[in-house]
Amino acid sequence: MAAETEGPAEAVRPVKVWDGWVRLCHWVILVLLGLSWWSVQAGRMQIHFLSGYAVLTLVLFRLAWGVFGSETARFRHFLRSPVAALRHLAEFRPGKPDREVGHNAAGGWMVLVLLGLLLAQPLTGLFADSGYGDYGPLAKLVESDVSDRLTGLHHRIFSLLQIAVLLHVLAVLAYALVKRHDLVRPMVTGWKRLPASIPAPRLGSPLLALLLLAAAAAIVFGLSSLG
Repeated sequence: MAAETEGPAEAVRPVKVWDGWVRLCHWVILVLLGLSWWSVQAGRMQIHFLSGYAVLTLVLFRLAWGVFGSETARFRHFLRSPVAALRHLAEFRPGKPDREVGHNAAGGWMVLVLLGLLLAQPLTGLFADSGYGDYGPLAKLVESDVSDRLTGLHHRIFSLLQIAVLLHVLAVLAYALVKRHDLVRPMVTGWKRLPASIPAPRLGSPLLALLLLAAAAAIVFGLSSLG
């Protein structure tokens, strides 16, 4: 009996999957997290505050961009059911080409977890009081015991963030080593090689992105000015 022959390889083409706004949030927030950690260790609290304000600005923008932005940035595009995420993880094995235009079913939930922690971290920091004369702009607007609880929560959330980031990095490495899917390059360049049959996603308006970013910055500036 003759062996079955494989069909012709599917043609691929470069597709712009990540806009510059998603990539800006991804990499700048990563740098700001490192800066936030270093500034506390070095006692440079003014830098710590500014870094926290910048993180909050970018997270608020990313949440808005997840509703009004590019197709791959929208939550409705990549957030699927938990069952779909578990099914995706159960099928984690080599051999299948990467056909995901944006986040896969499991990666979408990781994005949601990271954004939730990244939002909670600076929000609790607004109410935090170190006890050494450094406190957030809203710390004096609440009772001291509330500020103390939020300060403790601020520290615990950062520990959770470190765990979440580590899991994210390990997942990216696993995709590279097991499935041979490069998830880093597209997040750097914005482009990904996909089968020609997959349509390119719609990208959001740069003007709308600037307006949303300005609105997020205005909200954070207003919060920082309340104290």
